[in-house]
Amino acid sequence: MDFFSTLLLVGLVGALLAYMNWRGQKGIRLPPGPTPLPLLGNLLQVDKQAPFKTFLEHSKSYGPVMTFYIGLQRIVVLVGHDTVKEALLDRADDFTDRAPIPFLHKVVKGYGLAISNGERWRQLRRFTLTTLRDFGMGRKRMEAWIQDESTHLIATLRDKNSALFDPTFIMSRAVSNVICALVFGRRFDYKDDNFLRLLETISVLIRFGSSPWGQLYNTFPWLMERLPGSHHAVYASVEKIRAFIREKIEKHQETLSPDCPRDYIDCFLIRLNKEKDLPSTEFTHDNMVATVLNLFFAGTETTSTTIRFALTLLIKYPHIQERVQLEIDTVIGRERCPNMEDRKSLPFTDAVIHEVQRVLDIVPLSLPRYATKNISFKGYTIPKDTVIIPLLHSVLRDDKQWKSPWSFNPDHFLDQNDNFKKSPAFMVFSAGKRSCVGESLARMELFLFLVTLLQRFTFTCPGGPDSLDISPELSSFASLPRKYQLIATPR
Repeated sequence: MDFFSTLLLVGLVGALLAYMNWRGQKGIRLPPGPTPLPLLGNLLQVDKQAPFKTFLEHSKSYGPVMTFYIGLQRIVVLVGHDTVKEALLDRADDFTDRAPIPFLHKVVKGYGLAISNGERWRQLRRFTLTTLRDFGMGRKRMEAWIQDESTHLIATLRDKNSALFDPTFIMSRAVSNVICALVFGRRFDYKDDNFLRLLETISVLIRFGSSPWGQLYNTFPWLMERLPGSHHAVYASVEKIRAFIREKIEKHQETLSPDCPRDYIDCFLIRLNKEKDLPSTEFTHDNMVATVLNLFFAGTETTSTTIRFALTLLIKYPHIQERVQLEIDTVIGRERCPNMEDRKSLPFTDAVIHEVQRVLDIVPLSLPRYATKNISFKGYTIPKDTVIIPLLHSVLRDDKQWKSPWSFNPDHFLDQNDNFKKSPAFMVFSAGKRSCVGESLARMELFLFLVTLLQRFTFTCPGGPDSLDISPELSSFASLPRKYQLIATPR
């Protein structure tokens, strides 16, 4: 038998074994789902632009807990507020671990906070939450940083002189500078070319991860690594961000004062030096680089994308923009700098910001979880090594939780007296033990930046509200709004 015949035989046997595995395991009641094909699984049935649409549609037939196969990987999808809540909150210990997502694993090389598990995750999450809070996350110190950054953002928009511009990187510079102040101890000038290149790299990486090409990489990473394509250039550009972070860490090491930490990197270095001889420590150089990378990525792209989408919706619905501005004018005026104390006096504005986040649905599939053991859930068994998707999209569109789930309606967050009201289904930051570590920072940034922008400018676009398409361009790993140009007219 020649080499190619042997290879073909091995492939067929592998596909047959995988197919037999798909059909179920003895003594295990898998959640129902569509019949998979050998090797490909249900890949051909999944909407490549928006996988959540496929899962939502199939839940009508198979219920709130379903089994899919993407390539050889078994995936269990959880649909609806009640099901996702039970998993992430009521059964948090069983649904804590992150899935080994090839796209993200390639970026962080298995280190850092975002996709780690076990002791590594526990040590890094506890340290990160404590350190960010110590440096003012969610407090007055951070509020002052955002207020200061707002002045740079406003000045940049005034310099546009009511001309058309793409807000993408202007917003990402402002938002990224806040996380840079926390992590690196400094902000960057908006005209800094190196800073802009880093932001462009982050944007390209997120777009790749949300594209069909990125989904293919996650499905067949071993194959994609051997095929030519743009993904190699994307990952090569990530190395430039790694080099940037390593350079900042080296400079911090040279000027480190253990009694006076300046930022997150200083605190990590101090802990690393303290535990360098401790075998069980996770405070290593590799974990530091990867965690800083996690914070830099997450602290830049998600919030800036939300602000950009908020401006789209406010242009699309000018009467809502006008009502927000009227509320801001009444409570704050047009000169005083907004602060977080103003939020309780701006219920409609607060409701609009929450509704923007709900409609954007920034991470529709959530970051997938992983079964590190067999899990009994709702009468089914989720076998060990199964990827679990808590479908956050289905929570943010659950018609049992939202009066008009498919419409932009700030009334979702207002009571009958027009006071702000919370919703248990507002899970844009996920929920439970793996909820976003930067949630309080993101909430503060969204409120202060958007109130400041609407206090000083009215936003329009040349074609008028009807010209805007608010459906996402891509919606897989992340929901990415379509790019557009707008006009910021000083008030």
